[in-house]
Amino acid sequence: STSKINHFTVLLAYLKIFNESFMNKADFPIFQKYPNLTYLDNAATTQKPRMVIEGITRYYTEENANVHRGIYNLSAQATQKYEAVRTKVKDYFSIPHLEEIIFTKGTTEGINLVAQSYILPHLKAGDNIVISAMEHHANLVTWQYLCQQKGATLRVLPIHRDGTLDLTELDKLLDERSKLVAIVHISNTLGTINPIEKIIEKAHQKNIPVLIDGAQSILHPDLNIANFAADFWVCSGHKMFGPTGVGILYAKKQYLEQMKPYQLGGDMIRSVSFEETTFAKIPHKFEAGTPNIAGVIGLGYAIDYLTQIDKKAVDEHIKKMTKEATQRLLAIDGLRIIGTAEHKSGIISFVLEDIHPHDAATFLSEKNIAVRAGNHCTQPLMDFYQIAGTLRASFTGYNTMEDVEKLAEAVKEMQQFFA
Repeated sequence: STSKINHFTVLLAYLKIFNESFMNKADFPIFQKYPNLTYLDNAATTQKPRMVIEGITRYYTEENANVHRGIYNLSAQATQKYEAVRTKVKDYFSIPHLEEIIFTKGTTEGINLVAQSYILPHLKAGDNIVISAMEHHANLVTWQYLCQQKGATLRVLPIHRDGTLDLTELDKLLDERSKLVAIVHISNTLGTINPIEKIIEKAHQKNIPVLIDGAQSILHPDLNIANFAADFWVCSGHKMFGPTGVGILYAKKQYLEQMKPYQLGGDMIRSVSFEETTFAKIPHKFEAGTPNIAGVIGLGYAIDYLTQIDKKAVDEHIKKMTKEATQRLLAIDGLRIIGTAEHKSGIISFVLEDIHPHDAATFLSEKNIAVRAGNHCTQPLMDFYQIAGTLRASFTGYNTMEDVEKLAEAVKEMQQFFA
């Protein structure tokens, strides 16, 4: 009897570890709606906790009013709640000054704002912009387009086959005509965590500003904007458990104060006459029109949620799942992982011999496993590896080892199905 109790206790402990997550799935309504869902597409967008959903609903049902313009109480309350999120962003990401935070639609708009308001006026024929070979199209096409407009050159920092940057080439690419280094912190396709501190240091030695695409690094335990010393940093709310259609651009005051507005209209002006317009102070001169009030408020609730969790514990949990998933997937014949850097996030891209990624994703969908398939908006990267696309599984804090097992078992079953 005692032996049975001991075995039962051990079994319960094992199951607890096996299903352990550092974000309670019960906090996310979608997992109550679809209890059998294995959601592994977190690099594309994360699910939303109840407090975010309820916060947005509460704004529309109890607090709805336009911000900044109203004298009445409801508008004043909405304005206070909206602007309070700027303070939450400042505190959570360790941003030096409140006025250095601009709300955008997302990472893509943040990059375009910097492109149009800062780089375009400074870029001349013969200049260059430096990016890497693993950039998302948003951090590639934007700069490519500007270079083509101005007769400048887009310089590309190459990568090794394991998915790490070839930093030996960086010094050769940077010179007195380099106007910007635009680099991703964590690759959305490879999961590679880039040494951005080293890149920023090298660029700053030559007085070159740096933009960091931080879309995938929200849960990075050491994410501290002040320590990174980036000149521009962008991210999206929907990848940090917040709503879609809202993002953050951080830019140093020295740049913002010399930049002209990206969009023109209401709420970004100080005074208007038919002869002349003067613009509002930063950050508001870059936030034209009625903003995404509900989205920003939802972002605030997402930050509240993230503030409650232990980021280092979540990071360790994701590392364990990624390691286990990597080992189990590599044990499958004909499977190859694309991106094998030592320092990786919870992103695994892989291909299966003779099975198209779209067919594979469809098969997994039938097993209630959600993964991404395709080129992940990194087509030049696919060309480098000479593949059409990959399957991408991406983990976050609410995933468990059970999700890892379901993925591995389904991929093995799929291989037999297509054999």
